[in-house]
Amino acid sequence: MIGAFGGASRSLTEAVGAFPPGSVDPYFVTAAGSVEPFFARLGPVETARGVSQFDNTRYSHYRGLRWLVALREVAYLPATVLALLRARRRWGKVDLIHVNEFTGIVPWWLARRLFGAPVVVHVRSVARNDAHSLRTRFVTWMLRKRAEAIVAIDETVRASLPADLAVSVIHNAFTPHRVAVDAPPLPVPSGLRSGWLRVGFVGNLLKVKGIHELVAAAAIARDRGLNVEFIVVGDDAAPSRGIKAGLLRQLGLGQNAKEEVLAEIERLKLSDRFHMLGFTQRIAEAYGLMDVLCFPSHFDAPGRPVFEAAFGGKPAIVCLSDPKPDTLIHGVTGLAIPARDPVALADAIERLCRDPALVQTMGEAAAEMAHRTFDPQRNAAELLAVYRRVTAADRPRQASVATSANLPTGR
Repeated sequence: MIGAFGGASRSLTEAVGAFPPGSVDPYFVTAAGSVEPFFARLGPVETARGVSQFDNTRYSHYRGLRWLVALREVAYLPATVLALLRARRRWGKVDLIHVNEFTGIVPWWLARRLFGAPVVVHVRSVARNDAHSLRTRFVTWMLRKRAEAIVAIDETVRASLPADLAVSVIHNAFTPHRVAVDAPPLPVPSGLRSGWLRVGFVGNLLKVKGIHELVAAAAIARDRGLNVEFIVVGDDAAPSRGIKAGLLRQLGLGQNAKEEVLAEIERLKLSDRFHMLGFTQRIAEAYGLMDVLCFPSHFDAPGRPVFEAAFGGKPAIVCLSDPKPDTLIHGVTGLAIPARDPVALADAIERLCRDPALVQTMGEAAAEMAHRTFDPQRNAAELLAVYRRVTAADRPRQASVATSANLPTGR
C-alpha cells in the first residue's frame, strides 16, 4: 500500500524470504518508492504512482480535515486500476491474492475481480472497532464476505477485530543477519560516550511515530542531569519539500518531520546528544549500538522495532495502553507508557538510566520472547499453511468453473 519501505513491507519481505524454496512464486503490485528494490529481489514487481486505500484504522480513520486524505485515494484510483491491469496482462493467472494491509479494500476488490483468485488479508494496524460506524460495518463485511482468510500480526491487532471473525494470529518475524550484499555500510556515529545510556529510535521520521515527543523527552532528560544520548535510524517517508508537501503541512496533514526535528534539536541545544543515522538496511548493526529502544508511536500498538531490538537483547519503552503478553510485558521485557507524553517518556528513560541492571534483565527477557514468538521459519510456515488451506478450498470451485466453461454451447 505504501511506497516507502517500512514495517509492513519489511514484514512481508521477511515472510516471503523465509518460505521454503519453490513453495511460493511471489509477484508484487505496490506503490512506487523505496520498497521496489526490496520486492524485486524476491519476484517481479508492478508499480503504481499510488495505491488507493480506505483508512478505517483506530488512529487515522477519516474525520475532520482528514477527509481531505480521501481525495488522494480517489486520485490514486486510475493508477491502481492500471497497475492491476498491467499485472493481469503480464502474469496471467494467480492462485492467491495476499493484501498486505486491510486498508487496501479498493485493490483487494479489483484484484479479486481481475484474477478470480481467493484473498488473504493481513491486518497490520489496530482497527477502528466502533460498531455503530457504517464504515466499520462495511470493512467488517468485506473481511467476512470477501476474504477467504484473515491474518492479524499480534493479539493487540486481533483484539481490535470482531470476536466472531475467524482470524489467524501469525506474528511478524525478523532475520537479524539478513543483509543485501549491496547494502551500504552503517554510518558510524561519532562522539558516542562510554557509560551513557543509548536510547534508539527506528522508523520513518513521521509525527505519528512520536519523534517530536522523543526530542522533548531528551531535553527533559538533559535538564535532569541524565547521561543519555539518542541514536535515530530513519528518514522522511516522502519528499518534504514542494507544493504538495507544503500544502499538507498548512492543513495539518503533513507527517514528514525531519526538517522540524533537526531544527528542534538545534533550538534545544541537543545536537551533541543526537546521532542521526538516516535509513539503513543494516538494521541489526544499528540495534547493536543501542541499549534501549524507544517506540513512542501514537498508534497504541507495538511496532516492528520492538521485537527487532529484542532479538539483540534490547528492552523497549513503548507507548501502549494495553500491552499484550505476546509483544510486551510491562516491567519484564520493557516499559509501557502513555502516548504523546514527553514527561512520562523522560521518566521511563530516567528509570532505566539509573538502573543498568534492570536494562540487562529486561533485555534478556525480551530476547527470550523474541526467539519464542518471532521466529522467521516457524511464522513463515504458519502463513504458508494458510495459503495452502485457502488454495485447497478454492480448487473445487476452479474445477467447477473449468467444467462449465467446457460444456457445449446451448446445453
